[in-house]
Formats: sequence, structure tokens, C-alpha cells
Amino acid sequence: MAGKPKAQVILSVSEREQLEAWTRRRKTSQALALRSQIVLDCAAGALNRQVARRLRCTAQTVSKWRNRFVEQRLDGLLDAPRPGAPRTIDDARVDRVIAMTLEQRPGHATHWSTRTMAAASGLSQTAVSRIWRTFGLQPHRQETFKLSTDPLFVAKTRDIVGLYLDPPTKAMVLCVDEKSQIQALDRTQPLLPLAPGIAERRTHDYERHGTTTLFAALDIATGEVIGQMHRRHRSNEFLQFLRTIEANVPAALDVHLVMDNYGTHKTPKVRAWFARHPRFYVHFTPTSASWLNQVERWFATLTTKQIRRGTHRSTRQLEDAIRTYLDNYNVDPKPFAWAKSADDILASIERFCLRTSNSRH
Repeated sequence: MAGKPKAQVILSVSEREQLEAWTRRRKTSQALALRSQIVLDCAAGALNRQVARRLRCTAQTVSKWRNRFVEQRLDGLLDAPRPGAPRTIDDARVDRVIAMTLEQRPGHATHWSTRTMAAASGLSQTAVSRIWRTFGLQPHRQETFKLSTDPLFVAKTRDIVGLYLDPPTKAMVLCVDEKSQIQALDRTQPLLPLAPGIAERRTHDYERHGTTTLFAALDIATGEVIGQMHRRHRSNEFLQFLRTIEANVPAALDVHLVMDNYGTHKTPKVRAWFARHPRFYVHFTPTSASWLNQVERWFATLTTKQIRRGTHRSTRQLEDAIRTYLDNYNVDPKPFAWAKSADDILASIERFCLRTSNSRH
């Protein structure tokens, strides 16, 4: 008996190249490589039983993939997506977990954990963790915020952001502030140095050896910082720093200072000094909005790279370390790129205020 006629396999150039690639590629699954070789052998004119004998499979397998390729081409050789195991947690139970997470608190704690939520919802801890991760819920985390109540917040924000995005010509814009109460700390026992597989270790306790204050002015155009150290933090020290700024800025340039509302910046002595130096223009940030002052970002970098992990046995040693960092930084300073306009900032704050006012907690 001749049997049922076999489907003829004719390959295009691109199909042959893809099938040969699947048979050679190391990452191809064994099943796909076998199917590809079956189709290639059939295209060469071999009979099903001949292909089955050579590839050590059944003739029914060869017939299946020959016909599947003729009907669906290359896509027919790929595995169809499998449905997987049926869900054991329906949408109603998922919604209940989400609602409890957002709207309730456990009676004996300030926030839910996966264990307490599992006990309250009747689900496993793994299921609760998976639901929270899917919907971006993190009850264990908390962040702080503070909104400015300055009645001139909008005007001051537009003024300062305008300086950043469109600085005046023939002028230098400096962000000025003080990092006060920098402590000279020394650990009570020697540090254990970094080693392969072991982080640097230090004792949690320390000895205090005095404090100092860094007065700094960041040039928004170049990123260069004018710095000065003082042991005290009064208007007298601030006046000395203003004189240092005056000496470092060319006389032909106006000076726009971005400062916060700290009392040291507004004493009669300081006001009188500004009155005698008309090329200085002061721009005060809104209250509780120090994030508008770019020098605060530079202070954060200083803390991370020099102060936080430093050990200093005297205030003088701390001040020398800060001066060394300042000198090295000014060799190749990098200005901060201010991207947001005043409208973007105000719109973002408006959205946050709406979320705060609508909160039920």
C-alpha cells in the first residue's frame, strides 16, 4: 500500500537559514532543534520512516511536524503558550488585601507586615508579598515631607528658578549657605580595613572633638565653590565670608546671592553691608524650601565623600580634611544641571497638596 500522500515541504531561502540556525545554536531547546532537522530532512525529499530512523524518533512525530510546518511555516514549530496552573486566589481576595493595606492598620502595630497581613487575610505570606510587589505597596517604608507656608512662595520660586535657567549677563549667581555643627568624630577603636568579601568595619560609638562651620558659595555656571571655615556661626563670621566672596568675584560683575532665611543673613550689620555694596543682589528662598538652593546638593556630596566616614581627632584635622576636599573639587568642578521650570515645580507641589488634602490618615 502506498498510504496517504505526504505533504511536500518546499523551503524559502530565509526559512532554510532559520531552520539551520536553530539546529546549530547552543541555546536552542532540544525539541525545537529536532523539529527543525525533521523539516530540513523532509525538504530534502526523505520519507517519514527514513527521517524517523535517522533521528531516532517515531514516524508519527515526523508526520506531525511535517504537516504543522506546511500549515503554519516556522511559527508552527514553536511551542504555544501554556495556560499554567489555575489561579487559587480570585480577584475579590486580592482586592481585599489591597483595601486592607491602604485603608486599615493592624490593632497592635503602626503598619502591616507580610506575616500580620497573611494572618488577617487568610492567605500565605508568599501570596501577600506577591500581591504587594505587583501593586507597588510597601507598608514598611515611610518618607518625610514639609510644605512651605511662605506667602511669597510662588514669587520666590519663580525668581530663583529664573536665575538658574536664564542667569543675567555680566553677573555671577552664587548659591550661599552654611553647613554648621560639623563634628570632628573619632572612633573609640581602630577601623578594620576593607578586605575581599568583607566590608570596612568600625565601632558604632565615637568620641567628639569639637565642631566647625563651613561657609560655602557655589557658582551655578562653573560649579566652583568658594569656601571658608569658622568655629562660630554668627553674623560676624558671615560678614567675613561676604568679604571673601567680594574679593573672589571680578569687580566688573554683579553678584546675585541665593540664600535661605536664617537670621544670620538678615542682621542689621549684614543689611548695612549690602547697602554699601550695591552690586550684590540677594534672593531669599521660601521658608522650608532649602532644596531650591543648589549648594545644599553640594553639601550632600561633601558629607557622603568626606565627612560621614571620616575620622578626625581634632577640629583642626577636620577642617584640613574639608579644605583638601574643596581644593581637589575645584580643580575640576562640575555644575549641577537644573532641569525643572518654575511651572513644573509648582504643578508638582499642587499635585502633592491635593494628595495630602485628600488623605484620610
